[in-house]
Amino acid sequence: METDYFASPLTEEEVRTMGSLALAHVGDAVFELLVRVHLAAAGGRNGSLHRAAVEMVNAAAQAGDMEKLLPLLTEEEAEVFRRGRNVKVHSVPKHARLGDYHAATGLEALFGYLYLLDRRDRLNALFAVILEES
Repeated sequence: METDYFASPLTEEEVRTMGSLALAHVGDAVFELLVRVHLAAAGGRNGSLHRAAVEMVNAAAQAGDMEKLLPLLTEEEAEVFRRGRNVKVHSVPKHARLGDYHAATGLEALFGYLYLLDRRDRLNALFAVILEES
């Protein structure tokens, strides 16, 4: 039997009780991977790929993305976002505003949560909304 290292080994209960920073840690990677795959598939070139990814994966951009997503979230998803947004962070990048950083952490917590619950259809739907106006 082969191990699927992309699949979460956690139970639904373990994911639901996981700390927001742990969810955001996973969600940061998930969001970055979605962005990188999107940009590579769109035919980006080496130098422009990194610049384009940085434009999409930063606190200000993610805070703007969250504004688009908030009206579409279920109550469960909104609660995960709120928990992530309200978590106490110990440092904020010097180029980021605190409010944007909190919103970005909430977005990452949400994406980590959905990924760990294997809700890829929902991740794809939310990411598609982000891309609509990009």
